[in-house]
Amino acid sequence: MNYQSTRGNSPVVSAAEAIKLGIAPDGGLFVPTDKVTITYEELANLVPLSYGERATFILKHFLTDFTEEELSQCVDAAYGGQKFDTPDVAPVRSLTGDLSVLELWHGPTCAFKDMALQMLPQFLVRAIAKTGETSHIVILVATSGDTGKAALEGFANIPGTSIIVFFPQEGVSEVQKMQMVTQEGQNVHVVAVQGNFDDTQSGVKQVFGDVDFTGTLKEKGYRLSSANSINWGRLVPQIVYYFSAYADLVKSGTIDLGQAINFVVPTGNFGNILAGFYAREMGLPVKRLICASNANNVLTDFIKTGTYNRNREFFKTTSPSMDILISSNLERLLFELTGRQSDKINTWMTELKESGVYNVDQNTLNMVQSVFWSDFATDKETLATIKKVWVQHNYLVDTHTAVAINVLEKYRQTTGDTTHTVVASTASPFKFNSSVAGAIMGPEALAGKNEFQLLQDLSTFTGWPIPRGLRGLNRRPVLHHKVAGKNEIDQAVRNILL
Repeated sequence: MNYQSTRGNSPVVSAAEAIKLGIAPDGGLFVPTDKVTITYEELANLVPLSYGERATFILKHFLTDFTEEELSQCVDAAYGGQKFDTPDVAPVRSLTGDLSVLELWHGPTCAFKDMALQMLPQFLVRAIAKTGETSHIVILVATSGDTGKAALEGFANIPGTSIIVFFPQEGVSEVQKMQMVTQEGQNVHVVAVQGNFDDTQSGVKQVFGDVDFTGTLKEKGYRLSSANSINWGRLVPQIVYYFSAYADLVKSGTIDLGQAINFVVPTGNFGNILAGFYAREMGLPVKRLICASNANNVLTDFIKTGTYNRNREFFKTTSPSMDILISSNLERLLFELTGRQSDKINTWMTELKESGVYNVDQNTLNMVQSVFWSDFATDKETLATIKKVWVQHNYLVDTHTAVAINVLEKYRQTTGDTTHTVVASTASPFKFNSSVAGAIMGPEALAGKNEFQLLQDLSTFTGWPIPRGLRGLNRRPVLHHKVAGKNEIDQAVRNILL
């Protein structure tokens, strides 16, 4: 299996090369050159397997220049030991007869990004060796909250690498911020950006696209790569948990093998739900992928109209990991749905960069709508949903998961579709404890309390334990103090490396 750029102006490369590069030289995103198909029999064979065994099976179809033994080693290093607080890694919980929750937050940073970012460093170390790379790999990351800590945790002290994480200074929760600025490791750097996530992501992309600067870095022995979901090595592990969730539903007798289900995914940068699309393309019986947005509902508008318009007010919401107006991974979806027409992708991405708007043709929109459905939830609806789920099911959800559940209710009211649905739960409720505590305990419970005091209050009230990765966070020393303007990200990289 080789990889090509969505923009068609870069050479075809191996999986190892695609993972090492992160983004294609022409600014496009790497996608597999060939389609992977999982047969009915192979799907049945996944049912009795462990999560790690399922992961190795799926990954070997995409990373063909890695041996099965190497992939098994990567999987063990990512998910083994005590890194995850459950041996199931990504367990499925039943809420009702037609609704299940896929818990993707049992890793070290309590968010779904661990599912991929515990794996990517394992891939990258081997990719460096396979490609004969002698440069020091520098991972640049823009984060809306969860990716940053998960990437720092994954890459800390990984030989031959350094990592620089940029986050919007006022655009993450206090817990998320403390997770990043207290990160230990000889090769880690964290920088707060005076701007929102889109400013942060655009600044990091500009560094990748600066030929002169990347040339200077190369002369100094550095090569840039990415741990954002633009890196295929970050996205491919996410495909696994869609198959694993399905296998678990079959194993529990919740559904029959071959029965189609829906997934609803809280979505910002479109990587998580795109992994579900690839799973569907491979043959996983998925009827509909439901894209759940918050007030920054650029994806909802796109899926409904075919117009992508980032020229709108940016809202800071209670689900900050979705506070995004430029959804990078949508480019991969459009490439696949247009029959891999790079000329269309180049036109639309140029229009997005220059004017902030593009319109897809009717045929492409029809293709999008045949797979995806979308709506959004306001902050008020999100908090009401957290309380409703707690009261009805004695089950605690974070703000992002609540967005997904609220949008699912709207989908069912609109369509009447009662297909068994899996909600992708993307973060521990304790990561967003201020919002969650206020929703279930009342706003008066927040009075005079910081997020770290609320951790204990929420645990006491619900009987749920504080996740290991969040305990004592406020007592850890702050190790990173750097701040950069939204137009100074390239200078920040220079100051750190040169």
